Amino acid sequence: MLTIRQLTRPGLEPVDLSIEAGECVALSGPSGAGKSMLLRAIVDLDPNEGDIRLDDAARGDIPAPRWRRLVAYVPPDSGWWADDVASHFPDGDAARRLLPRLGLPAEALVWPVARLSTGERQRLALARALLVEPRVLLLDEPTSGLDRETALKVEDVLSQRLADGVAILLVTHDPGQTRRLARRSLLMKDGKVTDAAPAPAQSGSGA
Repeated sequence: MLTIRQLTRPGLEPVDLSIEAGECVALSGPSGAGKSMLLRAIVDLDPNEGDIRLDDAARGDIPAPRWRRLVAYVPPDSGWWADDVASHFPDGDAARRLLPRLGLPAEALVWPVARLSTGERQRLALARALLVEPRVLLLDEPTSGLDRETALKVEDVLSQRLADGVAILLVTHDPGQTRRLARRSLLMKDGKVTDAAPAPAQSGSGA
């Protein structure tokens, strides 16, 4: 379980939130409300205050690189430090098995980063995060650049990770995606998080 108590930073009112293993919590709200700011604070990319724990382990007791593997953040536009896709995947065999499930050909590993579309970048960044086998995924609009068919493939992969016990905090503006994946729905406005209407569970991503 990821437990957040009184997490705050400039522009973010204190947040209290718990996400259980295997649970997806959807977060929506207008642009500029602070959704990305919240995710970045959880993963400790920006200065912040509060108590964050993964099970009984405090974030401050875990080295930052390990924390960011356990609690993996996928921003809308991830960084790329090499010219080719393959350099970003230490385990090429695992990547080749995963990419088709996200609607990407296995040969995408040999593509130059410069040729990637927005949607391809999103899915490859998600694949990078999935392959480190995190306990928690912080996903910032992971399917915003995808058509419906491809987005549903991504949702199928996320549903499987939920079944495996991964916790997900999902920023999305798609009510259908919230219904398909989330157990709870939160609303963010002006840096404050509040409960939204419950997200009824549905079976399967094609609903």
